[in-house]
Amino acid sequence: MKTIKMFSSVLVAALMTFNIAGATEKTTAKKPVAYKVDLAKSNTKWHAKKVTGEHFGTINISNGSLNVDGNKITGGTFEIDMNSIKCTDITDAGYNAKLVGHLKSDDFFSVEKNPKAKFVIKKVEGKGDSYNITGDLTIKGITNSITFPATVKTDAKGLNATAKIVLDRSKWDIRYGSKTFFPNIGDKMINDDFEIDLALAATK
Repeated sequence: MKTIKMFSSVLVAALMTFNIAGATEKTTAKKPVAYKVDLAKSNTKWHAKKVTGEHFGTINISNGSLNVDGNKITGGTFEIDMNSIKCTDITDAGYNAKLVGHLKSDDFFSVEKNPKAKFVIKKVEGKGDSYNITGDLTIKGITNSITFPATVKTDAKGLNATAKIVLDRSKWDIRYGSKTFFPNIGDKMINDDFEIDLALAATK
């Protein structure tokens, strides 16, 4: 009988210890840390091609934050100021302004109606510094899921991420000069795909 009581006491004590340890583990589990995008140290470049040439430019991130668990991004969102579109390869001021105005018009990004573009991270896969990031990109009020490779490096102060993103503008109903919508457009065609080079810095 004493042996049974002693065994029962030990079992109860063990269970209590297990429950306390489990509760402590849940209480002390770390939550992802929010990192604020450093706008001054982040930049976004675009590159578009057409049959007769190509153009380069920049566009600004207006705000954003990233959720970081340990050394890994787990989520986040950022907005792009579509009014900040610039062309950097045209030196003639008049021609430069004409192109930028056209990009902001309803032929392309309808900036007056849609001044912001937004990206929301939905899934991050990978290890080390190399990841595949999937998220929802909204342009002109139209949302599509995109996936792209990124390099992410973290330290005690924050993180730096770089990515080359290829977007098909036809998915956001950007029709001007598109062979998808105008198959017989000939040498006036502007490629549907354009590239975004993203360099993102964020701090705790």
